[in-house]
Amino acid sequence: MPTELDRRFDAVLSAVTGPGGRLAIGEDAQGRAIVTNFPATLPSFFATFCALNAQAEAVVAGDERLTFGDLERVSDRLAHALVGRGIVKGDRIGIAMRNCPSWIVGYMAAVRAGGIATLINGWWESNELAHALKLTEPKLVLADAPRAKRIAAAGYDCDLVALAIERPVEEAIAELLGNGDERHALPDIDPDDDATILFTSGSTGDAKGALSTHRAVTTATYAYASGLMVLLGVLTEEGRAPTSPPRTLLSVPLFHVTGEVPVMLNSFVVSRCMVVMPKWDAGEALRLIEKEKITYFVGVPTMSLELMTHPDRDKYDLSSLKDITAGGAPRPISHVERLQEEFPQAQPALGYGLTETNATGCSNFWGNYANKPASTGRAQQPLVDVAILGSGDRPLPTGEAGEIGIRTAGNISCYWRNPEATEALFTRDGYVRTGDIGYLDEDGYLFIVDRKKEIIIRGGENISAAEVEAEIYACEAIAEACVFGKADERLGEVPCAVLYLQEGAEMGEGELRSFLESRMARFKLPKEILFSDQPLPRLGTGKIDRRSLKAQYSS
Repeated sequence: MPTELDRRFDAVLSAVTGPGGRLAIGEDAQGRAIVTNFPATLPSFFATFCALNAQAEAVVAGDERLTFGDLERVSDRLAHALVGRGIVKGDRIGIAMRNCPSWIVGYMAAVRAGGIATLINGWWESNELAHALKLTEPKLVLADAPRAKRIAAAGYDCDLVALAIERPVEEAIAELLGNGDERHALPDIDPDDDATILFTSGSTGDAKGALSTHRAVTTATYAYASGLMVLLGVLTEEGRAPTSPPRTLLSVPLFHVTGEVPVMLNSFVVSRCMVVMPKWDAGEALRLIEKEKITYFVGVPTMSLELMTHPDRDKYDLSSLKDITAGGAPRPISHVERLQEEFPQAQPALGYGLTETNATGCSNFWGNYANKPASTGRAQQPLVDVAILGSGDRPLPTGEAGEIGIRTAGNISCYWRNPEATEALFTRDGYVRTGDIGYLDEDGYLFIVDRKKEIIIRGGENISAAEVEAEIYACEAIAEACVFGKADERLGEVPCAVLYLQEGAEMGEGELRSFLESRMARFKLPKEILFSDQPLPRLGTGKIDRRSLKAQYSS
């Protein structure tokens, strides 16, 4: 039976999206729901919401404070400069920086210049960077100094500009602004033009480039913004409308879809200030929550756990914090009750989405999350449709488990230059096959019970077991390797490797770790490395029996 909160949410949603409501809902050519009265391209999106919120504080980074009007002005100058530098519509523009104002302005300028903003994982090592660069062939890469050094070591030849991001944004991009001239006209952009490439680790190894149109990215943003509009309506009806402006801690990487869409882009729509953290530190987060009166916190579950358990937590006034949301990885059920106890003034929430859906999917919040903490919530209506798929992609009835499918105009177009993976991703009627197994209950709440793909989610980072195994096999001493996820209270999952050495070979854990550290990002390194004195068990097909090894070693 629907909860009282669900009934009230649905009533306000009907008013917001009904005749005369704030959001006009139509359909795209594939029959998917879209917002028809909000901008459908990112250039018009930024121009509209920066104008509406021009005087509001948009970004705080150390001593630097920028309004939405500042972001509009600086990104417009940079966009003209990029065109003057030779960027044409469809060129990929790589962004390889830690969170900073230059990242945000660089993204805005890239899409306004007609480029495809290519969001490069800032934690990658040189060989991982080399793969992404060779795949997407960016004409220009904007990087901070550490990332620029790694990209140079990767040996990829491109226009690489290293920015001094520790300086105020206009000083950081001064070298680029030298090409600025409004006579360099910006191109016309259509909703179906390509806008972004994000990278996702699939079960087959090397990261794939997930390509999205402007319509997809803006639709995904509106899926989140509409939910906040409805919740604001619910609070207003209760006489509990917020009295202070929304402010969020930008603690998740902007190169992740969570940082890009529900945090950064959504903040433009709802006039929410982003307080930038260069890197995650729970103690610094507590300080910033008090100093900057943060109202909204989102991060992978391990982040909120570290806020709860930090020894200095009681030294700070955290009363401004009203929402603590998790995304990117499952949150242990035990954390939900603990969050309510530790932060009684803040409401818990959880989101579920993929890079391939531009983070759209389901959301569970407030009392509903407390009542069903094992669920990722209901689909983000009216812009998202979730189905459970059985054999032949047949929709399954309520309560029956199958592969979770998500259909929305926010879905990516394809994997960049990978038609085989693209074909495998979509059903004939346009659902993204998520690789997760779950079921819907009678109230439409989604419960995830298993994972179809060999993906390990460590603190929000997707890790391909096949990719880690491939790097391990590059060591000549290894005869057989099996990598799988092992439950971890803090990070959700961590990689575990079980290995069998070549006959006569000798190698210890430390030696193998040293070998791997130069070949992959640190988050992909196995937390546990175990050596078997017998060949690894195999299935009748000849493949290593991953399931039995996981069962044997997971405890």
